[in-house]
Amino acid sequence: MAGEFASGCDEMLFVGTPTGAESRLVAAAGIRFRELAARGFDRARPWTLITSSLRIAASTVVAWAWMGANRPDVVVGFGGYVSIPVGMAAAVRGIPLVLHEQNSVPGLANRTLSRWADRVAVTYEESRCYFRHPERVVLTGNPVRSAVLGADRIAGRAVLGIEPDACVLLAFGGSRGARHINSALIGLRDRLLAIPNLVVLHVAGPSEVSTVADALAAAGGDPDDRWRVVGYLDDMGSALAAADLIVSRAGATSIAEITALGLPAVLVPFPYATDDHQTKNAAALVACGAAALVPDSELDEERFGDVLVGLLSSAERRATMSAASRTLGRPNAAEHVAQVVRSAAQRSGGVSHIDSTEELGV
Repeated sequence: MAGEFASGCDEMLFVGTPTGAESRLVAAAGIRFRELAARGFDRARPWTLITSSLRIAASTVVAWAWMGANRPDVVVGFGGYVSIPVGMAAAVRGIPLVLHEQNSVPGLANRTLSRWADRVAVTYEESRCYFRHPERVVLTGNPVRSAVLGADRIAGRAVLGIEPDACVLLAFGGSRGARHINSALIGLRDRLLAIPNLVVLHVAGPSEVSTVADALAAAGGDPDDRWRVVGYLDDMGSALAAADLIVSRAGATSIAEITALGLPAVLVPFPYATDDHQTKNAAALVACGAAALVPDSELDEERFGDVLVGLLSSAERRATMSAASRTLGRPNAAEHVAQVVRSAAQRSGGVSHIDSTEELGV
């Protein structure tokens, strides 16, 4: 995504929180990073709304002063509380503001800022109705990393040491894993390994990998290296390209990558996501036959195993789902979002300086 923004842009600045993952990832990508304190409030502790609001107000003043001195051509917000002060400062300064919403149900930051936004790029058409000015909404899809788009099935399997003729189940729950998915899969060990030539690539999450490995060993172990448990994969593109079936949560990034590669999936939405947006994220895939949905509350029931075994045992069913998944994929989403940003910048008189804000998360 940063590469798409950089095209035709003399300077790009990323604004994020000092303690978030962005402070490390952005610097590693060679992009200028500016810290700005912003924090959401805890719904279980309503009084934190006061401290959160004061922090956002102070950060808005800081952002306003900085924009006055540097005058960016366009500001791009990707959600998260750090977007609010930067977006509000841009609105006050009359600087074009473009927002991107990953999920089907927009978060508070994007809903708040959309009243002043020049354009709102969305992943799902269904999101349009949540914004005050639906006529400013543009359907672009959710950008997918080039490392994922360029991944190859044969090369991916070679990197992972998986035989070309194996049937691969890739299970993951995000960068921190998903405990319930992990335990449910271990409970299905015997049923899954009864499928000939099946390899399970299980990305358990850094904090869960030891627990999952111990549980697998207690359940009977890992025969012939067919069940591989890792905490995290740097090369997720190779793993996705190598897979025949995915089991994952229904986060926006995961769904964008799954559909961009045209993969069949069993989606288990995170039950505590705000406004149950992961269930809504998954709805389009389920409706067109690209995925099966199993609620988190049903992971320990027999149906979860039945769905997995049925799909892993039928290449024909997986092929049908894969074709449907591919129709939903938007591999050019990053380019489309960048086009929206450049158009907004040109209306302000140039594309020399882009200020991007994003709160990275699972």
